[in-house]
Amino acid sequence: MSVEEKAGQVLMPVYSGTDPEAQAATIERLHLAGSIIMGDNIPLDARGQADVAAMTAVNARLAQATRADGRPWPGLIGVDQEGGIVARLGAPLTEWPTALSYGAAGDVPLTKNAGRALAAEIASLGFTVDFAPDADVTIGPADPTIGARSMSGNPDQAGALAAAFSQGMQEAGVLPAVKHFPGHGSVTVDSHLDLPVQPATIADLEARDWKPFRAAIAAGAPMVMTGHIAVPALEPGVPASLSGPAYAALRGMGFNGVAVTDALNMAAVQKQYPGGSAAPTALAAGADLLLMPTDVGQAHAAIVAAVAAGTLPAARLDEAARRVATMMTWRGRTSAPSGAAPGSGGDISARVSAAAVTVLSGPCGGPIVQGSIRIAGGSPQDRARFEAAAAKAGLGTGAGPLVSLIGYAGRPAGGDIAVTLDAPWPLQDSSTPVKIALYGRTPGAFDALVAVLAGKARAPGKLPAAVGSYPAGTGCP
Repeated sequence: MSVEEKAGQVLMPVYSGTDPEAQAATIERLHLAGSIIMGDNIPLDARGQADVAAMTAVNARLAQATRADGRPWPGLIGVDQEGGIVARLGAPLTEWPTALSYGAAGDVPLTKNAGRALAAEIASLGFTVDFAPDADVTIGPADPTIGARSMSGNPDQAGALAAAFSQGMQEAGVLPAVKHFPGHGSVTVDSHLDLPVQPATIADLEARDWKPFRAAIAAGAPMVMTGHIAVPALEPGVPASLSGPAYAALRGMGFNGVAVTDALNMAAVQKQYPGGSAAPTALAAGADLLLMPTDVGQAHAAIVAAVAAGTLPAARLDEAARRVATMMTWRGRTSAPSGAAPGSGGDISARVSAAAVTVLSGPCGGPIVQGSIRIAGGSPQDRARFEAAAAKAGLGTGAGPLVSLIGYAGRPAGGDIAVTLDAPWPLQDSSTPVKIALYGRTPGAFDALVAVLAGKARAPGKLPAAVGSYPAGTGCP
């Protein structure tokens, strides 16, 4: 491979709109590794749902472009499909609850099944990479970025669940990327907006944030995503995604796979590394794959120029390109299953929510409500789904106890029953006598909620992270 081809092999850009032709041409011209698909790239049908056939055709065109220069391995066609609020592909694909559901359920085999089911649906559309799961250990309300995207506030549990979810994804033929090393759940600044600083010592990081990554690596994770987080104990003022000591720490865990950066167009990097300078800097530090540079042509040229100038050793670019090519060659030789039909994971998604629903305060047996309820809060879709679930269970709406739904980044609520649909943090200051964490807003999640309210099912979930005075592990016996 030429230097230009190697420079392309370590770049995975984004594009705008639903027509892939310009992106395909760029992939061919710059020999790019592939492309990530974001929300505005997804074709929609007349009902506003993801057009599965059109999406499959887009991915096929981009995959074809990655092979235009004769390379024998498949391209990287990636997406962010975690579940919860981070899900680029909506209906008719299965809607999944937040990752914190897995920690509340505490069921490793179920988590693996969920990873397999989620991945099988996107594999059928031609995706080869999913930038999930999130192995960050959340610290609770002080964590503004990760929240319910975390699987648990317990490092050991987060590691076991992230490893299981990743293994399930790989069994379905999709490469996972465990993220965001060195841990985004315990910093208090959102890296989409600015550079967070992680003040913890190496010993503290080893005891908390790094445990899930070690577990995922030991379980065979092929990719780890580095976050834009400065760790003074490693290298002051430098995002881990561009820090040599951070990559050395990751490799010190026995990781031999592909280290991919978080999106390089995020403010935490752009403010400090304008133009294309982030690309060769990240590679020189130890990154293998550069995600979403602001201008991929500029990034490609900067890499080629850095090799010519000697500021990026040619051997380092060789190593990065080789790792990406090796991973995709392995992926191409693995007989992947044929995928699964969109929506086929609905039953598993519902089982996750039924296992996760957690009562922090209120009755643990028998009906919590009888006859009818009033519904407040949430979105119009949330209320409609709740009403539909209530009707199926024989509960009326419009009278009776007030159930207050609290969505993403919602505020504490009043009434009789408070229900969080995302992270459970608002429950700590809610004034209701009954407090329930649901961790999702899918139809299956609302079915699980109604079953508990009507006394037809117990709430088996346990808090996976502390919520104010309610310690982790709170829940019905």
